[in-house]
Amino acid sequence: MLVRAPMRLSVRRIEHFINEKQNWIQKKQAEIKSKIPPKQDYASGNQYLFLGERYPLLHIESGNPLNFDGQSFQLNIQHKGNKAFHWFYKKEFIKTAIPLLEQFAEKHGLNYKEVRFKAQKSRWGSCSASNNINLNYLLIMAPISVIEMVIAHELAHTVHKNHSKVFYELLTTMMPEHKQADVWLKQHSRLLHNL
Repeated sequence: MLVRAPMRLSVRRIEHFINEKQNWIQKKQAEIKSKIPPKQDYASGNQYLFLGERYPLLHIESGNPLNFDGQSFQLNIQHKGNKAFHWFYKKEFIKTAIPLLEQFAEKHGLNYKEVRFKAQKSRWGSCSASNNINLNYLLIMAPISVIEMVIAHELAHTVHKNHSKVFYELLTTMMPEHKQADVWLKQHSRLLHNL
């Protein structure tokens, strides 16, 4: 365990504090551990998110790396599960996100230059100073309202490069229910990153 403390604090006082708070520390460590989902093993029967719904995984012996028929995912056992899901999620996210991006931009008179899609560990989207937009394709696991919220958020940054009151006023105009979508994303963020 790593302990950070002010330089002027004696080792004896630090040890006393740790001993005094030991039960609380252990409880918090257990809480954090329980929130981290186990790494995926891509076993048949496991469930995976797609547009906010969970679907079972079945193993198949030929065909595309990963198929989806609206009822289940079918993983070709000749391919690695992680790579197959990334391939599928990126492809599906691009098909979903580009029309939404274009609709929001046109409806609200907003302009962006380029859009890029990648899996990022710490961001769902970003907008550069020159209005290039990056979107995290792992969002395809979230409900469509969450995808719309992130797209609207990044498009609002093409006008306001901060999180000021006027930024949120524009975002609310674009998507009045953005707060509910943001709550869903915060609650499920770890799950979406556990591919």
